[in-house]
Amino acid sequence: MGLKGFAEGGIASIVAGCSTHPLDLIKVRMQLDGEKPPLPSLRPAVAFNVSRSAAVVTPESFHIPPPQPPRVGPISVGVRIVQSEGIAALFSGVSATVLRQTLYSTTRMGLYDVLKTKWSDPNSGNMPLSRKITAGLIAGGIGAAVGNPADVAMVRMQADGRLPVAQRRNYAGVVDAITRMSKQEGITSLWRGSSLTVNRAMIVTAAQLASYDQIKETILEKGVMKDGLGTHVTASFTAGFVAAVASNPVDVIKTRVMNMKVEAGAAPPYSGALDCAMKTVKAEGPMALYKGFIPTISRQGPFTVVLFVTLEQVRKIFNQF
Repeated sequence: MGLKGFAEGGIASIVAGCSTHPLDLIKVRMQLDGEKPPLPSLRPAVAFNVSRSAAVVTPESFHIPPPQPPRVGPISVGVRIVQSEGIAALFSGVSATVLRQTLYSTTRMGLYDVLKTKWSDPNSGNMPLSRKITAGLIAGGIGAAVGNPADVAMVRMQADGRLPVAQRRNYAGVVDAITRMSKQEGITSLWRGSSLTVNRAMIVTAAQLASYDQIKETILEKGVMKDGLGTHVTASFTAGFVAAVASNPVDVIKTRVMNMKVEAGAAPPYSGALDCAMKTVKAEGPMALYKGFIPTISRQGPFTVVLFVTLEQVRKIFNQF
């Protein structure tokens, strides 16, 4: 397959990433919803005076937490973004998406094709599911390590609009974001959350690419449908659902770690992925790890469909040369 596989995967990924970017932005905003700074240490509600026989209770002694805002869905979040920031805000960070797909997806798609070519049965052209998963894990991990700086920039640019005006980073674009992060927070900040990015990418790539190939092969072998648009859409949408279910918890933690603001001389909100996961579950419950799942599947489904349908068409074009 060689370089052609990288080019085919890159083109398909950029088309899919740009066309579903608003859904990805809504997903990021929902994943950050409910995130709070650590609570201060609690003081006793009732003060006892040893010289008195009764405790003195004042209204200030009680701390009544403010009511929690009602949960909103992806449509409400999208409408709120448009109303408060304008319709162009739905494409905040799209330059980072293009760079991310160019680095991350081009690498993972190309490597997966290389491994698939090497590991497939020469007669049938297929390979066992276990090898598909292994190829996806390897390709996804390497691709994520390459594309992490663009991923950090994308998350920050997408999340910027939810911050108070005085706290916004206001990056002019992905190059400005990467440059300022390097100068202000050090070059290592570009790989913040990289362990999460790599883990997520390994899960997504293994689930997405292995599922697509396996489902497509099964449909064709059983004669359910012919090799055409219907088969590609069915296999790709199913693969998108599998990838969304498997990756959402890691994606939530990745988003929060990448977006955290580290002040000079102050301890970061999270010391790492495990710390973020524990604080999130403790403060918001286990289902907080599936925040943004509706927009995740709403994006992952169309993204995967566009990705593989475009890929199949690009392959046909490239095969003519």
